[in-house]
Amino acid sequence: MRSATATGPGGRIDSLLDTPIVGMLPWILFSVLAGPGRFELAVGLALAAAVLILVATRVVNRGSSVKILEVADVVFFAVMAVIGAFASAGTYEWLETYANEVSNIALVLIAFGSMAVGVPFTIQYARERVDREHWGSPHFLRANYVITGVWACAFLVAALAGAYGDAVLHNPDNVWTNWIIQVAAIVVAARFTEWYPRVVASRASSGKPGPPVRSMLIPLVGLLIPIGVVVLIFDAAASWFGVALIITGVLLARAIGKDTEMTHDARRHRRGRLK
Repeated sequence: MRSATATGPGGRIDSLLDTPIVGMLPWILFSVLAGPGRFELAVGLALAAAVLILVATRVVNRGSSVKILEVADVVFFAVMAVIGAFASAGTYEWLETYANEVSNIALVLIAFGSMAVGVPFTIQYARERVDREHWGSPHFLRANYVITGVWACAFLVAALAGAYGDAVLHNPDNVWTNWIIQVAAIVVAARFTEWYPRVVASRASSGKPGPPVRSMLIPLVGLLIPIGVVVLIFDAAASWFGVALIITGVLLARAIGKDTEMTHDARRHRRGRLK
């Protein structure tokens, strides 16, 4: 069994490929690029990324299992490419507008479907990173159901945001509905994927709560800064609102960072006293 702490370039690449976030990359790429006049580019790059990830995983780690998400990546974007190639003008125009929502809904179905059949898609990645003896652990199983559920909710938020921008605002390139909200949902799910397993492991081994919620929030607070910059660049809201987001992000990041540093210092002090 490969260790999650493998070192060296090969080990780092191996460990990187064993995360569900990598399996999401084609969908994230498609979500960012899809829009009027960009359907072929978005589908082409997403399909290329899906094939590359599938091949790279097999080459880097030949003992790795084929993942539900990896297969879904290739199949979905291959089908979308074929449909786009033979679609009528009206269908193609519809795809350019709503393909992003279709992809997000497909991910929602994949996530909930994998949970329904008892194999939440994140568990296949998690099994590559832990010893086989833990695979049947209730903590391990529950953690993957929770993480997969969080991803499903993130995809649903992205689908609803995109649908609102396309169907209600009639603006597929709306900065908020097409990019900011969708990217924020994905970032939250990705951060939760890193944070929650450590919480579960800590509770299972020592009964302690594990990393505090604020440790998960630090990168999310930092997201306020680039959002504020995007607001200013694309005039997505009043200038004062963009400036307020940037200032709030900086202040909150500093406050949480200082609090986390004080917590680490307190822990080091307690360990020093025990010695």
